[in-house]
Amino acid sequence: MDRTTYGLDLAKNAMQLHWVETQTGEIGRKKLPRTKLAEFFAQRQPARIAMEACAGAHHWARVLGSLGHQVELLPTKQVKPFVRSNKDDAADARAVWLAANQADIRRVPIKTCEQQTVQALHRTRSHWVSVRTATINVLRSLLYEFGVTLIGGRKAGLRALAQQRAQIDEQLPTTMSCLVNGQLEMLAQVQQHIDALEYEIAAQEQQLDNAAVLRKVPGIGVLGATALAAKLGNGQGWRSGRDFAASLGLVPAHSGTGGKTHMGGISKRGDPYLRTLLIHGARAVIAHAKNKPKWLEDLLVRRPLNVAAVALANKMARTAWALVAYGREYQSGWRNNLPTGGAEIHCTA
Repeated sequence: MDRTTYGLDLAKNAMQLHWVETQTGEIGRKKLPRTKLAEFFAQRQPARIAMEACAGAHHWARVLGSLGHQVELLPTKQVKPFVRSNKDDAADARAVWLAANQADIRRVPIKTCEQQTVQALHRTRSHWVSVRTATINVLRSLLYEFGVTLIGGRKAGLRALAQQRAQIDEQLPTTMSCLVNGQLEMLAQVQQHIDALEYEIAAQEQQLDNAAVLRKVPGIGVLGATALAAKLGNGQGWRSGRDFAASLGLVPAHSGTGGKTHMGGISKRGDPYLRTLLIHGARAVIAHAKNKPKWLEDLLVRRPLNVAAVALANKMARTAWALVAYGREYQSGWRNNLPTGGAEIHCTA
């Protein structure tokens, strides 16, 4: 007998279920408090439970999976088109159930606690970096109101402020000078938070599966290696390296009708943080690598720098997937020897 499929709409307190009984075809709807959800499914036969990959979804996937159920996480944007007419919890649960019956919607891999912990470190670091940037921008704009102009760049601007502090204080009221001191103290504290998080992320490189392997790929540093390892897991959530690169938005978006297709810029789908790390790593390779791949040198001749950087980032993502999915070590210049029509694997950056 086929398993019953449940569409589960998650929320902070009230959980909404939608299902169809396999034997009778009867439609079932139920609203449960958060504390009763695990108890409800513990009393049910093994079933297939689908939910959106939103906040708390990976936690509930692990909880319900431990009860013997098959849990599937669906991309939120792929579920939204199935919401008909007015939107409410019942409509959302029904949309999840309908989307779960579409075989062409890619499922989101369920992350372990370790993977989510590493991602939390990265997100927290990203938060403090944005706070640092905002604080510097506020300081720069306030000083500009008093005729003080700092040169561009975080390090260069703060260095110039420190070197010219005596002259700048002569232009500022006493209260404003105290305000500048407070902003500088805040920046120092924020930098301490960032340094501590980067130290913790570096420590995770040796503990996280595949991070040390990914670290050997040119253009992938400590941040990129740990973030990729946390994202990929065992790599089985994607069918190929191309699939993984596309999920990060490193492929051209396209639109077309009447047999004519227009290719645009990159789609920018998926994780913007990881995409940014890969593109910055690609720029570092282009700027500093002594022995660039021939295909990259040829591409730089005929295409703009940004296009080449994204192409190399795409290659790095595909390489990372191949190393993880096939359990290999990075080898510069390696090529596969698969027959024509075989699956493509590249382990070069």
